[in-house]
Amino acid sequence: MVDVQPQRQGDGSVGPLLQYWRKARQLSQLALATEAGVSSRHLCFIETGRAKPSREMVLLLSQALDVPLRERNTLLLAAGLAPEFVETALDAPALEAVRGALDAILEQQEPFPAVVMNRYWDIVRTNRAAKRFFGFMLEGQRLRESANVLRLMFHPDGLKPFVSNWDVVAEALLRRVQREAVGGIKDQRTVQLVREILEYPGIPPAFGRQTLAATAAAVPVIPVGFGRAGRHYDFFSTVTTLGTPQDITAQEIRLECFFPANRGTAERARAELASER
Repeated sequence: MVDVQPQRQGDGSVGPLLQYWRKARQLSQLALATEAGVSSRHLCFIETGRAKPSREMVLLLSQALDVPLRERNTLLLAAGLAPEFVETALDAPALEAVRGALDAILEQQEPFPAVVMNRYWDIVRTNRAAKRFFGFMLEGQRLRESANVLRLMFHPDGLKPFVSNWDVVAEALLRRVQREAVGGIKDQRTVQLVREILEYPGIPPAFGRQTLAATAAAVPVIPVGFGRAGRHYDFFSTVTTLGTPQDITAQEIRLECFFPANRGTAERARAELASER
């Protein structure tokens, strides 16, 4: 996986940027030209700066390369063109339908936790079960919707002391960051976040590889075990994204739902929800 996308805008660098994305997708010029329905000669001229692409060509190539919407704007700016896609605040009227869909999933997930995250793993929305459950795990601290999932999992003052199989889960989570980066490309902010968490106290330089491999071979999913004050819970998670998004915010949303990995966890979660009604 490529770590960082070059951040050059408005300087005629659209050719090198397109070449960057083509190589990140492991495509030859001929393969990309065939996918986009253009001549490989013209594509070569664009990449080398001998031809200036139109808006339509930039959008066509970025679609063929499955470039995320945010980075498609970067390509357009590099070609001296205006951005195409907007980034709307999640609480804006334009995203009312999106919020409605997210809230419906969050409500349906009760009494099990669910959180909505943005591109950078910041929590932007939760259901009641998540606030209650993680508040308990964080020793009564209220789960702030501005919290960051990676910081919560890796920091010694966060969830790390309460995750019974932390080595396995932490290694799997880092691999997931690689896999689920929007468009398969980590940007500089994500790279810096990963570097930050790996410098927290008590984080081994290389941890969990053998344990993760053995566990992954034995079970269909990797559960995360939480334990505090004599209470233990085992969950596994699913991740939902929005289909065919045309807004940057909508494309970058990730909704993670936690499901009980065993009957005991399911019964405890249901009993605790019932006791608060």
